[in-house]
Formats: sequence, structure tokens, C-alpha cells
Amino acid sequence: MSDAITALVIDDEPDIRELLEITLGRMQIETFSVDTISGAKKLLQEREFSICLTDMKLPDGNGLEIVEHIQQHQPRLPVAVITAHGNIDVAIDSMKAGAFDFISKPVDLGTLRKLVNSAIQTTQITTEPRDAGPAITGESPVMQKLNNSIRKLARSQAPVYISGESGAGKELAARSIHHLSPRANNPFIAVNCGAIPRELLESELFGHVKGSFTGAHQDKPGLFKAAEGGTLFFDEVADLPLDMQVKLLRAIQEKSVRPVGATGEVKTDVRILCATHKNLEDEVSHGRFRQDLFYRLNVIQLNVPALRHRQEDIPPLASQLLQKIAQAADMPAPKLSAGAIKTLLNYPFPGNVRELENILERAFTLCDEDIIDAEDLHLPESAPKPVSANVSGGSGALDYYQRCLEHNSLDEYLEEIEREILCNTLESCRWNKTQTAKKLGITFRSLRYRLQKLGLDKE
Repeated sequence: MSDAITALVIDDEPDIRELLEITLGRMQIETFSVDTISGAKKLLQEREFSICLTDMKLPDGNGLEIVEHIQQHQPRLPVAVITAHGNIDVAIDSMKAGAFDFISKPVDLGTLRKLVNSAIQTTQITTEPRDAGPAITGESPVMQKLNNSIRKLARSQAPVYISGESGAGKELAARSIHHLSPRANNPFIAVNCGAIPRELLESELFGHVKGSFTGAHQDKPGLFKAAEGGTLFFDEVADLPLDMQVKLLRAIQEKSVRPVGATGEVKTDVRILCATHKNLEDEVSHGRFRQDLFYRLNVIQLNVPALRHRQEDIPPLASQLLQKIAQAADMPAPKLSAGAIKTLLNYPFPGNVRELENILERAFTLCDEDIIDAEDLHLPESAPKPVSANVSGGSGALDYYQRCLEHNSLDEYLEEIEREILCNTLESCRWNKTQTAKKLGITFRSLRYRLQKLGLDKE
């Protein structure tokens, strides 16, 4: 195959064809134009192309027919569809059928050039694999299927809705899609929709101009602009308030945002990925999530399986996590005994991979030798039920909950308690670590690890 970059343009409007030919020609792309589906199919049989741009309304059919034809016969050829302004439903349908991306009329030449460059880069993804970066460990059939899906999705610009239980690895899946995509050299920004105060959401996402509200002392670009050219990942998207769902919908449809206090909109080039552990279909049926936004976000759905559904992946995943934990502590990684592995395989992991990592981190600090035995895991005899979002149990539970809210996370709150206990005990033992470990009833290894983790190791 020649190294020349070639494009197939399918449009029955001479002015549009000429505009695309001139623009692509200035990008050193050889262009072949036709005005019918039949003419396009004939050219596709005769030669190979780097990209295809097709209008949706053609004299002898619909542009979706070309998208489906290319998906069937040349799946690695990226196809971008040209739609009438505001016809987002057609664009969504085309991406569901396998289109790389869409562009609306009147065609913005800057947006067109970005789209074409991204599309051409997708053809290099499988021939130039990236070895380093986010990866989901697992050789089970469900994980092989997941990783194959991730590689395919990396070649598209379509929004992806990632579903799965809490702790299963939804953000890692999103990072893997980004890492394998032509956007990999640009930012990946994760937004926890439930962690940003409601009154700050619009400013955080879209930015603001100086003086637009009290405290706006300078312009702020917002996360959409911060992710320019890259990927914006909305985690726990179901937690978005309904009024912000409307504004996010418009940003996705128009590919532009309006900063708070601004008079005009700003073009954006980001790929949208989202995830939640909730069932979005149920949220829609109960009126808590907009159906039109769900339709835009759920162009392609990717499900990350629960850890209990891929038990054969637990031993290699546990080994990888132990290496990570030990490396962070600058200590040799212990091994799991046969009994420990058997115990892990028999545990249902309601908290999935996140729970496995927490279990191994605790076992790492408690094991006396370089072997983690079953008793070091301290697994409950029966798996705990998922924690309800509602807080009950008397004033003690409420007080505890209130103290947790003063911190960014429960982990941060627990670390503060642990740091206080360690500092007090070290002071009472005049910083004699051996005596401190004995007084706390933990091993010296465990003490050393905890000191390093909390930044208290002065040596």
C-alpha cells in the first residue's frame, strides 16, 4: 500500500465537495469525490482509503448504508458523517452503526482538520501498539472480550457509557480507551460528578470569566478546555443535578461550551466517556436522569465485569497489586501462600478490585515473613452487604458520619486518626520504633510500612 494519504468524499452538493477537496488538498491529502452510494462502493472496491467523509442524504440512499458497508468490508477505515445542523439524532445513529465521528453543516474548517487528523491517526493504533500505560489485568474470557472491546472503541470518537459495580475498574477502562486512542498524548481528565459542590459545577466544567460572580478574580478555562484534544471522563454521572444535565447535553450536541458570564460559546474538542455504578436506565425511568442525555451518552455501552465473575484472574491480579504496594513502600513483595489464594478464590468480593487491593494492603502490613497466609487476609466469614447511602444507627453513627464529611474521603479521615495514634505512641516511646511497634501490638514491618505511607519516617 502506498504511503500517500487518501480520502473518499461522498456528497451530492458540488460546493461542499469543492470545499472539502480544497481543505484536504492543503493538508496534503489526495481526494476522490463521488455523489452517490453506488459510486462510493465502486471506488472502495478499486482502492484503499485513509478516511471517508460522507453526507447523510444522498440521491440513491442514506449515508448510514455506507457506514455499515465499510464496517462490514473495511472495518479499519474511519468514516465521518456530515449532518445537517442540529440533527444530532442522525449523528448518534451513525456512530452507533460504527462511524468514527460526525461534523455538522456549515462545516467548520478548523473542526474538520482536527477530525481528519484524529481519524488518520486511528489507522496507526494497531500497527503501533503502546506497551506502557493503563491496562486491565486478566486472561479470563470476559476480560479478553473487554480488552478487545477497549481496543475497538479506542479507534472511535463515539461517547461510551461504562457500566459496572463499584470498585470493578471503570475508570481504568476509561483510561485504557484514552491511552490506546489518537488522543493519548493529550489530557485525560476524570471528573467525579458527586464530589463537586452543586453551586460550583457549571464553573468547574465550563469555566468562567473574570467578575462573573463574587470570587471570580480571573478567567478560568474549566475542565472542558483543560481536556482539549483529549478525553473527559464523567465518573458517577448519575449524580449530576438535572439542571446541569441540560447544560452538559448542549455541550455534547454543539461541541462548544459557554463559560459562566461569557457572551459567546467556545468550541471544544473532547471525547466524552462516562460511568456510574447505578443503573442509568432505572434513573431515567424514575425521572432522576434525562432520557435525551442518556441517549447521547449511551452511544456505546461497555460493561466491566465484577471480580467474582472472573475468578481465574484473581491470582495474577493479586500478585500485580502486591508488587505495586511493595514498590510504593520500597520493600520486597511477599508471596501469597496456597491457602491464601484458595481463600481469595472463595471470597465473593462485593467491593471488587478496590476491595482486593485494600485486603492485600492490610495483609502486607500484618504478615511477619515474606509469605501472606490465609489468616493474614482477615476476610469476613460472609461478605458484607453494600453500604447504604442512608445513614442510620443513632447519634453515634451520625456524629461519625459528620466527622467523615469534614474530610475529602473516609480514607483521609482514617489516615488522620492513624497518624495521630502513631505520633502519640512514638512520642511516648521517644521515637523508639521497636518499642512503639511492641506497644501497638503490630510487627516492626507493619510499623515501618505505616510510617512510610503516612510520611512519618524521618530516616
